[in-house]
Amino acid sequence: MSLPLLAGLRVLDLSQYLPGPYASLILADLGADVVRIEPPGGEPMRRIGPLDHGGLSAWYKQVNREKRVVELDLKGEPGKRLFEELIKAADGLLESYRPGVLARLGFSPERLRALNPSLVICSLSGWGQTGPYRERGGHDVNYMALMGGLALSGPAAAPSIGYPQVADYASGVHAALCLTAALLRRERTGEGAYLDTSIAESVLPWQGWSLTALQRPGLVVERASMVLNGGAAYYQIYRTKDGAFITLGAIEEKFWRNFCTALGHPEWAERQHEPLPQRALIGEVAALIAGKTLAEWEVVFENVDCCFEPVHPLGAVPGHPQIRARGLVRVHEGEDPFTEVLFPAWLDGAPPAERRPVRFASAEDVLGDWSRAPEGQRPSLRKGR
Repeated sequence: MSLPLLAGLRVLDLSQYLPGPYASLILADLGADVVRIEPPGGEPMRRIGPLDHGGLSAWYKQVNREKRVVELDLKGEPGKRLFEELIKAADGLLESYRPGVLARLGFSPERLRALNPSLVICSLSGWGQTGPYRERGGHDVNYMALMGGLALSGPAAAPSIGYPQVADYASGVHAALCLTAALLRRERTGEGAYLDTSIAESVLPWQGWSLTALQRPGLVVERASMVLNGGAAYYQIYRTKDGAFITLGAIEEKFWRNFCTALGHPEWAERQHEPLPQRALIGEVAALIAGKTLAEWEVVFENVDCCFEPVHPLGAVPGHPQIRARGLVRVHEGEDPFTEVLFPAWLDGAPPAERRPVRFASAEDVLGDWSRAPEGQRPSLRKGR
């Protein structure tokens, strides 16, 4: 485990693809014992993306490190009985079926709570358990489109697809946070919980500033027209002479002034708060930046405190001195090379430990391990189950 903060807690994960497995990866990184429940033959992600020599997707292996995988047929009685035993011994359950599917398999929230009254259940669906879209299909780009995530992103001419998938990863973080909070309450009170979370709604709270701006007369709320989406010269991406890009995040006046002085145009500092969008000022700065290569600008800004950073090629990221110093990116060579990014937190002055590879087990093996766990390794409840 990366950080043993949830050690002793047992979580069953019935989710598939990315959002749910990313949520349970976070829980596993924090020390929970995560057991994935997959249908016979495995979930579809096993075959999506680059396949390793063993025939298993590298993407699947990465998002399921530090977990055990059990194949169960929840449509048959033997699988249902084993799943019931796992439910009785678990602390949390994560599932990502469309609303009603798990209930049709015989495991409604009420049935699950009857098996284990203190169980914390988190349903992570596309649109949520209620509403007219509850059974509608969708993927990241659709969720971002409806919830405002694309309306103000990209150049003025058209929205841009976000990558990596914003809603998918955001919902994984959201679901993991909700499960952790509910497990914390359970440890205090013994009460279980049912959490209704959605991939789409994970990005909805991020629209608060923009929705409020729409209510204020005189504010321009459009793509490439606001402070943080490309409308300001001091918060911008500029192209260099050799086709590279630099980023500028000089929101504070001192940073903008330092930037302008380094450019040789200290008079531009007084123009920071020109009305948005600052097309004229952006054009002047862009023309100047385009006159030098990235290497030349890096020399200019090497010792200038102005929130300047080049857009680094993806391949250069693992070797960057800052990233190497933090120890979160591990590059593995071999016949199935992969790069692993560990949980982004240090504990008590040390970086997280490397994750174990995904392991495949039987339900009986898991139940046997759980039955043999020393009592001291299990979190205690004020109110027992």
